[in-house]
Amino acid sequence: MGCDRLRPLRVAATGECRGSVLIIVLWIALGLVALALYFAQSMNLELRASDNRVSAQAADQAIEGAVRYVNYLLTTQVTYGSNGYIPAPSSYVNQAVPVGDAHFWLIGRDTNTPVGPGTLAFGLVDEGSKLNLNSAPSNAIIWLPRMTPDVTQAILDWRNTNATGPTVTYYAMQQPSYQCKSDPFETVDELRLVYGTSMDVLVGEDVNRNGVLDPNENDDNQNNLLDPGILEYFTVYSREPNTNSNGAAKVLINPANVSATGPLGTLLRTALGAGRANQILSRFQTGGAAGGGTGTGRGTGGGGRSTNVVTSAPVPFASPLQFFLRSGMTADEFALISTNLTTVAANRPYIEGRVNVNTASAAVLACLLNGDTAAAQELVNYRQINPTGLGSIAWVITALGQNFATDLQALQSWDCITTQSYQFTADIAAVGPHGRGYRRVKFVFDTSKGTPQIVYRQDLTQLGWALGKEARQKWLLGKGTG
Repeated sequence: MGCDRLRPLRVAATGECRGSVLIIVLWIALGLVALALYFAQSMNLELRASDNRVSAQAADQAIEGAVRYVNYLLTTQVTYGSNGYIPAPSSYVNQAVPVGDAHFWLIGRDTNTPVGPGTLAFGLVDEGSKLNLNSAPSNAIIWLPRMTPDVTQAILDWRNTNATGPTVTYYAMQQPSYQCKSDPFETVDELRLVYGTSMDVLVGEDVNRNGVLDPNENDDNQNNLLDPGILEYFTVYSREPNTNSNGAAKVLINPANVSATGPLGTLLRTALGAGRANQILSRFQTGGAAGGGTGTGRGTGGGGRSTNVVTSAPVPFASPLQFFLRSGMTADEFALISTNLTTVAANRPYIEGRVNVNTASAAVLACLLNGDTAAAQELVNYRQINPTGLGSIAWVITALGQNFATDLQALQSWDCITTQSYQFTADIAAVGPHGRGYRRVKFVFDTSKGTPQIVYRQDLTQLGWALGKEARQKWLLGKGTG
């Protein structure tokens, strides 16, 4: 009887034990599943990270491939006698160029059209289209957008070897303190150290420095146009060799050379024949003047001749443009000799800081015209309409015409414009397979020594995506096949 009473208790105890074991087993199984899921997720993340690293390496190799391609492109120009001329963007690949499974782009600039929230331009960037930070005078620098008198003075003090300017002592009071360089700028990014600069002054609305107004960038003045900072308009690399392609010195346009037996006479006879050369030289012999006179007559730039008559005492020409205005030459005649002229003595190997009038933006051109934005835009309009008529600087005479006589005086008063460039920026962005592993590196190539050389390299990846909304959507949709 007693045993029968205890049997239900034993059965109950056994059931409870079995339930506890089941619960423990379930918890263990749940833990194992959780561990399996955790390790699976970790492996998935590691796989993605590995894939991203491989994509980044592929993008890096694409950039190296782009560098070799640009080097080949510029070397070909030098080899075939086109050094100093800008490769047309249509003559080389520059968008979504495949390198294995990766692709690269050359982020360019459209200096003819005001840039809004539109499509990126692609191609090489002409460093000659910018003001030279080391040689541009203050009365040119001051007209740049976002420029202030304080920053202008600070730039002059920073590059002045005498170290006597009013901003020199500012740097010693900073924490940490540093010294005013009192030497030429080595890079444009040195402006970050200069008194009065800020990110608003330096980059403006173009935070990622790709030349367009992106959706994530603020249009501060709500004009629906990109308003970049001063970094967009400066360079330290613009220079031309003071020799011809055959190594011979360029002709110095001064009174000693403007004669039938001098270097200029020889150049004119070779290019135009003895009769025409003597006609041109006779204009500078009238009244004994070789480069004097302050006449404001204009060549037509398209075949007409200047009506200037030189009557004053001999003085050196301030610029090739001034020589053209006083020579009576046609634009076509001047184009045959223009690249052989210099205002720099033969013992100096380079002509520093000329601005390429064929590629400079309206903002930069206005700096050469005492801030006259209307005249600058007139130059831009003319070259858009006449893209094949830009063979020499003579075209600015036709473009400005009689309505901008003061601006013509400004352009001829110093040797500031050219139609040749020897330094180019390759702003290379690249992505690896499936649009991953984004990289961006800027290179500056210099061909002024006869062969392309990389003189500057800067990693810009940290500035973020610079290929615009359309390129991103293309890759996200899986259509990025190049």
